[in-house]
Amino acid sequence: MTDHPPGAIIAVVDDDPSILKALEYLLESADYAVLVFASATAMLESGCLATVDCVISDIDMPVMDGLELLRLVHAARPGLPMIFITGHPDMLNRLPPIGPSHYRLFKKPFNGQELLTAVSDALRNPPLRTPQS
Repeated sequence: MTDHPPGAIIAVVDDDPSILKALEYLLESADYAVLVFASATAMLESGCLATVDCVISDIDMPVMDGLELLRLVHAARPGLPMIFITGHPDMLNRLPPIGPSHYRLFKKPFNGQELLTAVSDALRNPPLRTPQS
């Protein structure tokens, strides 16, 4: 069990059902409430953005990728922690320069305990809101 605020809600976005299920089990084992979405569009259309405490998303997804999701989430909730997972490290150079404290990155395969630690850290130390320029 990790140290996190009670009732923390984590949204997980990935187009791979096996990754969604694995992350759901992993996060639930650490007593997080988990919402899973097979696409970035599904998450945004669900209306959950106002209630989630952290988003974990794949980068390489059809229609709307994780980078576009980051842009939209950052516009709506600048302080919301985001964690990315990717099996395509070549996409890393496309991550926007909004500051490293706004997101964390894990390459597949990743260590589940390290991901749980990153989620716990993100919930305990959310990034400060930066002035928009």
